[in-house]
Amino acid sequence: MLKTVHVLLWCSLCYVVSANAAPISFVQAWDLLQRENNSLAAEHANVERYRHLTDATSSLNLPQISIGANYTHLDNDITLSGEKIFGNTKSNISSSLAAVLAGLNLDLSSLSGFTTTISQQDIVTSSVRAIWPIFTGGRITAAQQGAEGKQQEASAHFKMEVLARYEDLAKYYFSVVLAKEVVQTRQAVVKGLTTHRDNAVKLEQQGQIAHVERLQADASLDKAIVDLKKAQKNLDIAQNALTKILGQTTLVEPSGQLFINTTLPPISVFDGQTQQTYPGLAILDAKEKQAKSLAKAEKGKYYPQVYLYGNYNLYEEDSIASQLQPDWMVGIGVSIPITENTGRGDQLQAASSAITQVRYLRAQALQDLSVLVQKTYLEAEQAIEEVQGLKSSLALAKENLRLRETAFSQGLSTSVDVVDAELYQASIRTQQSVAGFNYLIALTRLLALSSEMNSFDHYHHSAIFLNTAQASPTHP
Repeated sequence: MLKTVHVLLWCSLCYVVSANAAPISFVQAWDLLQRENNSLAAEHANVERYRHLTDATSSLNLPQISIGANYTHLDNDITLSGEKIFGNTKSNISSSLAAVLAGLNLDLSSLSGFTTTISQQDIVTSSVRAIWPIFTGGRITAAQQGAEGKQQEASAHFKMEVLARYEDLAKYYFSVVLAKEVVQTRQAVVKGLTTHRDNAVKLEQQGQIAHVERLQADASLDKAIVDLKKAQKNLDIAQNALTKILGQTTLVEPSGQLFINTTLPPISVFDGQTQQTYPGLAILDAKEKQAKSLAKAEKGKYYPQVYLYGNYNLYEEDSIASQLQPDWMVGIGVSIPITENTGRGDQLQAASSAITQVRYLRAQALQDLSVLVQKTYLEAEQAIEEVQGLKSSLALAKENLRLRETAFSQGLSTSVDVVDAELYQASIRTQQSVAGFNYLIALTRLLALSSEMNSFDHYHHSAIFLNTAQASPTHP
């Protein structure tokens, strides 16, 4: 008797500790997870990364302007003699000069001693250069569209991660709720078998039952206590796991209950919404956009490039060569590809094959999603039917237990009959709780597939709670 009291006190203490933890609804837990989850934060950072990369491609339409400086060392100064100047000059001036030199008994070779420096051996220049592409065969547009496709893919991956975390949270959260239901059921079994054991002791003392019947009551109670401790450990494990995934240091206590809905929207509603909003399809759409941009870029290799260019000298040394050069120049250039070594034809065919592949994958994904929605919907309906179908079994189990206890107290039934009736009632309650858990898992998966997570509150308000002994929570 003393051992039983200690066990009940221990279980009550565990329940009080849990009850003192901050209660949190499923909707509140979902809001908390979205703020604290590291994987969601990582995917969000990835979206930001590709957003910046997409913004960077807008600069491809702008001119490229640079300031450069050059230092050049020649083997010698560039010089030019008078003989070379006039000898290579075909004009009346050079002819007249030759006549004058002839009258002085001289020729042009006599001017070789006269030289001028065109440029020094060390040359330093600085200039501003600009190149502005005005036609690239669509390659700039293709690059921008490809970047947009990668950003859309990253955004879709983030949404996929959100759906995955939502389903995970539902499993962790309602696993704790289910574990609490099992603990309460096991506590009821211990309480009932404790009463039965106490009655067995009194009946044995009065000589109404054999000693073996009392031993059977003791053994059954000890087994129930072991099962209760095991259920409490499972609750502790589930509750600690929920606390960890929510990133909390204080033990999280769910305030929700297991429930079902008597009716669900038609399966066509979930199926249609899933095919319109499922982010996995958006990933394939983004990949198709990238493949199309790659094909466009490969086609652009067949077209000429047209660009404007310009140069302005900022600094030049004082020399004849620099004086001969203009301070600025502008122009237009055209580059026409004749042959190249990137295999543009095969690359274009590869991009076309990628587009075809993505389209087939999307068609298959639509079929698979339809099957998954149908499977999940039927699982939800099956869970509803199981919960409702067990009502009569639970009523029968309660009545059978009442009759067995009455018969035992009158010496008309054995201890085994009472224990079996008690355990049968507990098994029906547990089976009903598991069915409610399966329904909630199927429901949250349907909501995740159709991107309707925010509508959970609607299903909660129209719910039938399995544990009617407890008051319905204010929040879902």
